Amino acid sequence: MASTSLETYQTELIEHAMSVGALKQSPYFFNAGLLCTGPILAALSTAYAQTVATALSSPSSPLPEFDVLFGPAYKGIPFASTTALVLYTKHNIAVGFAYDRKEAKDHGEGGKMVGVDVKGKKVLILDDVMTSGKAVRGSIELVRAHGGEVIGVVQALNREEVGQDGVSSTVKEIEGLIGEGRVLSILRMRELMLWLEKDGQTENLEKMKAYWDQYGLK
Repeated sequence: MASTSLETYQTELIEHAMSVGALKQSPYFFNAGLLCTGPILAALSTAYAQTVATALSSPSSPLPEFDVLFGPAYKGIPFASTTALVLYTKHNIAVGFAYDRKEAKDHGEGGKMVGVDVKGKKVLILDDVMTSGKAVRGSIELVRAHGGEVIGVVQALNREEVGQDGVSSTVKEIEGLIGEGRVLSILRMRELMLWLEKDGQTENLEKMKAYWDQYGLK
C-alpha cells in the first residue's frame, strides 16, 4: 500500500461511517444511505469539498473549473447541496447544484432535472461508490442529454476492483468516457486498510486483504 498516512477529513469520514454501520468489512460494503445525520453529512461534505479543492489546485493533473455539482437521485441530492455549501463557505468556490428525478414530472417546471440548468455548463458528478459503474454512466448520459459537459466524477469510496472487462478498473472505464485522471476519490480501499491497521483491527484487516486478493486491481 502506497499510502502511509491519512488526512484528517478521511479519518473523520471513516469513523463516522463506521459508527452508523455504513462501512462494513465483511462483506466489503459502503451504504451511503446511512449517512443521514448532521455530523455525518458535515464530515462527508467536508471531505468531498476538500477533495475537489485540492484537485482544482493540483499542479500535476488539475481538475478543470466547473459550474455545477450533480447529485444523482436520491442519495446524491444532499451530497451535492451540502458540498456546494462547504465549497463556498470554506474554500470560496461558488458553484450551483442540480439533481435528477427518478421519474419525469409532468406539471410545474416538468422534466427530470432540478436545480441549476446544466445546459452549456461544466458539471462535476458526485457519487458514493462505483461497482459496475452503471449508475454513474447513467448520470453522465443524463447530463450530456441536457446539454452539460461532464468534466469529472468524485466518489466517496474507490473499491479499487477489477471492472467489467475483467482487466482494468471501473475507474479507468469511466475515465475512458470523461478523460484520464477525471475520476477522484475521497477514500480508496488501501486507505481503509491503513485505518484498520492503525486502529488495531487485525481480524477485519485480514478479511479486507483476502477480499483484495480476490477482487482487487493488481
